[in-house]
Amino acid sequence: MPAPLSIIIPTLNAAYKITPCLASLGEALEAGILTEVIFADGGSGDDIADIADGVGASIIKTPKGRGIQMAKGAALARGEWLLFLHADSVLTPGWVAIAQAHMQGKTTAGYFTLQFDETTLPARIVANWANMRARLFGLPYGDQGLLISRILYNNIGGYRPIPLMEDVAIASALRGQLTPLAARITTSAEKYRAQGWLLRSLQNFMLLMRYKSGVDPAILAAQYKDQAPEN
Repeated sequence: MPAPLSIIIPTLNAAYKITPCLASLGEALEAGILTEVIFADGGSGDDIADIADGVGASIIKTPKGRGIQMAKGAALARGEWLLFLHADSVLTPGWVAIAQAHMQGKTTAGYFTLQFDETTLPARIVANWANMRARLFGLPYGDQGLLISRILYNNIGGYRPIPLMEDVAIASALRGQLTPLAARITTSAEKYRAQGWLLRSLQNFMLLMRYKSGVDPAILAAQYKDQAPEN
């Protein structure tokens, strides 16, 4: 039976932070379910190509923007299932068994339970809110990962090639077809630490509200350059 899973990681100057993410994928290789790892690179100026070569990943060059990058990566992927991950997110041990169970028994897309790489009170509050938002409103963000079958991905039209809010767009398209997975994913709090937990959270909320009110993602990306994806 061929390995069913392609893992797609959008990258942009992510060489300095991607190693923990890649290390967490070793479980999939050991379990024999990994078809390939694809770096969809939006124009990095670092040594990401050397890292891809060193771990046996494919790398493709795309225009900048996570939605564009992940759509291009998915178009080249060969697996029956696709797993989209951010370069600064790390899957916790035991995730493969949970992903396998989902792939064998579910037709819905899956996402992981979020935690940050620090255990401060603000970090716990923001992570708990993100997990609650995902469960109650069907809006997991990209840093929670997305495990989706090729069939379902194609049926909903995949990732939209937009410069911002691509994760909200695909979650909206998947409304009623998203399942929380009983495994955690640890993502970097780098941007929260840089901007402050409250300010970053408020900006994220305002972005969501403006997008939901119909503001063009290109306008949002231009106005919130600090929020534009750096993978």
